[in-house]
Amino acid sequence: QQAARQLSSQQLPRQDLIKFLQDHGAAPFFAQHKLLGNIKNVAQTAKKDHLVTAYKHLFEMKNVKFSDDKPKDRMSEETLDEGPPKSTKSLLKKGDKTNFSQKGDVVHFWYAGTLQDGTGFDANIPTSSKKKKNAKPLSFKVGVGKVFRGGDEALWTMSKEEKARLEIEPEWAHGKKGQPDAKIPPKAKLIFEVELVDID
Repeated sequence: QQAARQLSSQQLPRQDLIKFLQDHGAAPFFAQHKLLGNIKNVAQTAKKDHLVTAYKHLFEMKNVKFSDDKPKDRMSEETLDEGPPKSTKSLLKKGDKTNFSQKGDVVHFWYAGTLQDGTGFDANIPTSSKKKKNAKPLSFKVGVGKVFRGGDEALWTMSKEEKARLEIEPEWAHGKKGQPDAKIPPKAKLIFEVELVDID
Protein backbone atom coordinates (compact mmCIF):
# COMPACT_ATOMS: atom_id res chain seq x y z
CA GLN A 1 0.00 0.00 0.00
CA GLN A 2 2.79 2.40 0.89
CA ALA A 3 4.51 1.58 -2.38
CA ALA A 4 1.34 2.33 -4.35
CA ARG A 5 0.90 5.69 -2.57
CA GLN A 6 4.46 6.71 -3.33
CA LEU A 7 4.10 5.64 -6.95
CA SER A 8 0.94 7.70 -7.31
CA SER A 9 2.66 10.80 -5.94
CA GLN A 10 4.85 13.05 -8.03
CA GLN A 11 7.99 11.92 -6.18
CA LEU A 12 8.72 9.19 -8.69
CA PRO A 13 9.07 10.46 -12.30
CA ARG A 14 7.14 8.55 -14.95
CA GLN A 15 10.32 7.77 -16.89
CA ASP A 16 11.86 6.11 -13.81
CA LEU A 17 8.74 3.99 -13.36
CA ILE A 18 8.66 3.04 -17.06
CA LYS A 19 12.35 2.06 -16.92
CA PHE A 20 11.67 -0.18 -13.92
CA LEU A 21 8.70 -1.85 -15.63
CA GLN A 22 10.72 -2.42 -18.82
CA ASP A 23 13.65 -3.80 -16.85
CA HIS A 24 11.58 -6.36 -14.98
CA GLY A 25 8.60 -7.21 -17.19
CA ALA A 26 8.32 -9.66 -20.08
CA ALA A 27 7.14 -9.13 -23.65
CA PRO A 28 3.50 -10.15 -22.99
CA PHE A 29 3.44 -7.75 -20.02
CA PHE A 30 4.78 -4.88 -22.19
CA ALA A 31 2.15 -5.49 -24.86
CA GLN A 32 -0.68 -5.75 -22.34
CA HIS A 33 0.20 -2.45 -20.68
CA LYS A 34 1.43 -0.63 -23.84
CA LEU A 35 4.98 -0.23 -22.56
CA LEU A 36 6.82 -1.20 -25.74
CA GLY A 37 9.26 1.32 -27.21
CA ASN A 38 11.61 4.10 -26.20
CA ILE A 39 11.11 5.30 -22.60
CA LYS A 40 10.62 8.95 -23.66
CA ASN A 41 8.00 7.96 -26.24
CA VAL A 42 6.12 5.79 -23.76
CA ALA A 43 6.23 8.61 -21.18
CA GLN A 44 4.54 10.98 -23.63
CA THR A 45 1.43 8.80 -23.88
CA ALA A 46 1.35 6.82 -20.62
CA LYS A 47 -0.64 8.30 -17.74
CA LYS A 48 0.65 7.96 -14.19
CA ASP A 49 -2.36 5.94 -13.00
CA HIS A 50 -1.91 3.56 -15.95
CA LEU A 51 1.72 3.00 -14.94
CA VAL A 52 0.72 2.42 -11.32
CA THR A 53 -1.77 -0.22 -12.48
CA ALA A 54 0.99 -1.89 -14.52
CA TYR A 55 3.29 -1.82 -11.50
CA LYS A 56 0.63 -3.45 -9.29
CA HIS A 57 0.19 -6.20 -11.89
CA LEU A 58 3.95 -6.76 -12.01
CA PHE A 59 4.07 -6.74 -8.20
CA GLU A 60 1.47 -9.53 -8.08
CA MET A 61 3.26 -11.53 -10.77
CA LYS A 62 6.79 -11.22 -9.45
CA ASN A 63 6.47 -10.37 -5.75
CA VAL A 64 8.59 -7.28 -6.40
CA LYS A 65 9.21 -5.26 -3.25
CA PHE A 66 9.44 -1.50 -2.89
CA SER A 67 12.55 -0.27 -1.05
CA ASP A 68 12.36 2.99 0.91
CA ASP A 69 15.99 3.09 2.02
CA LYS A 70 17.54 3.25 -1.46
CA PRO A 71 16.16 6.32 -3.27
CA LYS A 72 18.34 5.84 -6.37
CA ASP A 73 17.40 2.18 -6.62
CA ARG A 74 13.84 2.35 -5.37
CA MET A 75 12.94 -1.19 -6.33
CA SER A 76 14.50 -4.49 -5.33
CA GLU A 77 13.37 -7.77 -6.84
CA GLU A 78 13.29 -11.45 -5.98
CA THR A 79 14.55 -14.10 -8.38
CA LEU A 80 14.29 -11.99 -11.53
CA ASP A 81 16.59 -13.14 -14.32
CA GLU A 82 18.67 -10.72 -16.33
CA GLY A 83 18.39 -10.40 -20.09
CA PRO A 84 15.48 -10.10 -22.54
CA PRO A 85 12.38 -12.30 -22.20
CA LYS A 86 12.49 -15.61 -24.03
CA SER A 87 8.82 -15.86 -24.96
CA THR A 88 6.28 -13.83 -26.90
CA LYS A 89 2.49 -13.93 -26.81
CA SER A 90 0.07 -13.06 -29.61
CA LEU A 91 -3.59 -12.56 -28.68
CA LEU A 92 -6.03 -14.77 -30.61
CA LYS A 93 -9.15 -14.13 -28.52
CA LYS A 94 -9.69 -11.60 -25.74
CA GLY A 95 -10.35 -12.81 -22.24
CA ASP A 96 -12.42 -11.08 -19.56
CA LYS A 97 -9.39 -8.89 -18.58
CA THR A 98 -10.50 -9.24 -14.95
CA ASN A 99 -9.60 -12.71 -13.72
CA PHE A 100 -5.83 -13.21 -13.79
CA SER A 101 -4.01 -16.00 -11.99
CA GLN A 102 -1.65 -15.35 -9.09
CA LYS A 103 1.15 -17.47 -7.68
CA GLY A 104 -0.25 -20.75 -6.37
CA ASP A 105 -3.55 -20.58 -8.28
CA VAL A 106 -4.61 -23.62 -10.31
CA VAL A 107 -5.16 -22.85 -14.00
CA HIS A 108 -7.19 -25.03 -16.37
CA PHE A 109 -6.48 -24.75 -20.10
CA TRP A 110 -6.63 -26.33 -23.54
CA TYR A 111 -3.40 -26.36 -25.55
CA ALA A 112 -1.75 -27.59 -28.74
CA GLY A 113 2.05 -27.62 -29.07
CA THR A 114 4.07 -27.65 -32.30
CA LEU A 115 7.69 -27.26 -33.34
CA GLN A 116 8.78 -24.46 -35.69
CA ASP A 117 8.32 -26.70 -38.73
CA GLY A 118 4.69 -27.33 -37.76
CA THR A 119 5.20 -30.82 -36.32
CA GLY A 120 2.76 -31.38 -33.48
CA PHE A 121 4.15 -32.96 -30.32
CA ASP A 122 1.33 -32.65 -27.79
CA ALA A 123 -2.27 -31.41 -27.48
CA ASN A 124 -5.31 -31.88 -25.27
CA ILE A 125 -7.89 -30.06 -27.42
CA PRO A 126 -10.81 -32.42 -28.18
CA THR A 127 -11.27 -33.05 -31.89
CA SER A 128 -15.00 -33.78 -31.81
CA SER A 129 -18.06 -32.80 -29.78
CA LYS A 130 -18.29 -36.39 -28.50
CA LYS A 131 -14.74 -36.28 -27.15
CA LYS A 132 -15.29 -32.82 -25.71
CA LYS A 133 -17.96 -34.12 -23.33
CA ASN A 134 -15.44 -36.43 -21.66
CA ALA A 135 -12.34 -34.26 -22.08
CA LYS A 136 -10.76 -32.33 -19.23
CA PRO A 137 -8.43 -29.34 -19.59
CA LEU A 138 -4.88 -29.62 -18.30
CA SER A 139 -4.48 -28.17 -14.80
CA PHE A 140 -1.50 -27.11 -12.71
CA LYS A 141 -0.41 -24.55 -10.11
CA VAL A 142 1.19 -21.46 -11.65
CA GLY A 143 4.33 -19.79 -10.34
CA VAL A 144 5.73 -22.78 -8.48
CA GLY A 145 7.84 -24.43 -11.20
CA LYS A 146 5.38 -27.15 -12.26
CA VAL A 147 6.07 -26.52 -15.96
CA PHE A 148 8.84 -24.93 -18.02
CA ARG A 149 9.27 -21.20 -17.47
CA GLY A 150 7.87 -19.92 -20.78
CA GLY A 151 4.53 -21.66 -20.24
CA ASP A 152 4.34 -20.68 -16.59
CA GLU A 153 4.99 -16.97 -17.18
CA ALA A 154 2.69 -16.74 -20.20
CA LEU A 155 -0.29 -18.12 -18.26
CA TRP A 156 0.29 -15.47 -15.58
CA THR A 157 -0.36 -12.77 -18.18
CA MET A 158 -3.60 -14.32 -19.48
CA SER A 159 -7.11 -13.62 -18.23
CA LYS A 160 -9.94 -16.14 -18.07
CA GLU A 161 -11.31 -17.22 -21.50
CA GLU A 162 -8.32 -15.68 -23.30
CA LYS A 163 -6.79 -17.58 -26.22
CA ALA A 164 -3.23 -16.88 -27.31
CA ARG A 165 -0.34 -18.09 -29.44
CA LEU A 166 2.92 -18.51 -27.52
CA GLU A 167 6.39 -18.68 -29.06
CA ILE A 168 8.89 -19.90 -26.50
CA GLU A 169 12.66 -19.93 -27.00
CA PRO A 170 14.62 -23.05 -25.93
CA GLU A 171 16.05 -21.28 -22.86
CA TRP A 172 12.55 -20.99 -21.38
CA ALA A 173 11.37 -24.36 -22.74
CA HIS A 174 13.33 -27.63 -22.61
CA GLY A 175 16.75 -26.12 -23.34
CA LYS A 176 19.77 -27.81 -24.87
CA LYS A 177 18.64 -31.35 -24.07
CA GLY A 178 15.08 -31.10 -25.37
CA GLN A 179 12.68 -33.84 -24.29
CA PRO A 180 13.14 -36.91 -26.52
CA ASP A 181 10.29 -38.84 -24.89
CA ALA A 182 7.90 -36.08 -25.95
CA LYS A 183 9.42 -35.78 -29.47
CA ILE A 184 10.99 -32.41 -28.64
CA PRO A 185 14.54 -32.17 -30.09
CA PRO A 186 17.45 -30.31 -28.43
CA LYS A 187 17.40 -26.48 -28.58
CA ALA A 188 13.83 -26.49 -29.90
CA LYS A 189 11.67 -23.38 -30.06
CA LEU A 190 8.12 -24.31 -29.09
CA ILE A 191 4.86 -22.83 -30.35
CA PHE A 192 1.62 -23.26 -28.42
CA GLU A 193 -1.98 -22.26 -28.88
CA VAL A 194 -3.43 -21.95 -25.39
CA GLU A 195 -6.95 -21.18 -24.14
CA LEU A 196 -7.33 -20.41 -20.44
CA VAL A 197 -10.61 -22.01 -19.37
CA ASP A 198 -10.72 -21.37 -15.62
CA ILE A 199 -8.73 -20.30 -12.54
CA ASP A 200 -9.12 -21.70 -9.01
